[in-house]
Amino acid sequence: MSGGHSVFQRRRACSPEELAQIPWLAHLTPEERARAVTQIVVSDPLPGDHVCRMGRPATYWFGVIEGLLKMSSETASGRTITFTGVAPGGWFGEGTVIKREPYRYNIMALRKSLVAGLPIDSFHWLLDHSIGFNRFVMNQFNERLAQFIEAREIDRLNTPDARVARSLAALFNPALFHNTGAVLRITQQELAYLVGLSRQRVNTALDHLESVGLIRVEYGGLRVLDLPALRAFRMDR
Repeated sequence: MSGGHSVFQRRRACSPEELAQIPWLAHLTPEERARAVTQIVVSDPLPGDHVCRMGRPATYWFGVIEGLLKMSSETASGRTITFTGVAPGGWFGEGTVIKREPYRYNIMALRKSLVAGLPIDSFHWLLDHSIGFNRFVMNQFNERLAQFIEAREIDRLNTPDARVARSLAALFNPALFHNTGAVLRITQQELAYLVGLSRQRVNTALDHLESVGLIRVEYGGLRVLDLPALRAFRMDR
């Protein structure tokens, strides 16, 4: 994989249990699926390991089977800008892979994760031959556009509670993160990295969101009780 060499060197074939966690395989014909599964590999980035680095050529289309990743970039002054998190079931980088261009962002593991990769040539073969795969990728583009429009709105919010609510809701998008379910395994520190706030401020925001019935903080994660309200949250409630 195109992050650190240790991540690439730890790659291996995908097990049947891991293949069952890849959502787009269900959209393929039996012949297409048989070809794809022989090409998919997985690796286990540790916290701080890079799966993708800015400026490196794209070699795989990636998806998260377990764990949590962060998508970010660095400015000329060295400041890090976080775009979004990538939760279980999420596949990313299809635009970069289609254009065969270098990555314009970094993807880093926030915790020990399990990441799958489909080689770029296999991705293009499926685009050329599979209607079901094309529909999945088109839906990814549509949802991704909405996600980044939402991210721009989040950037303009000056209320930390609303920033946390909207950022958390984005990680529960069932069209992008197919395996998240109702509970997201995430720590307050990990959420703080994604939102760009201190852990203490994130904790205060979560307490407020729980008090108004939108989430429930559980051991090792968060349960969303009202996703539409979380997406629309403002401080006027």
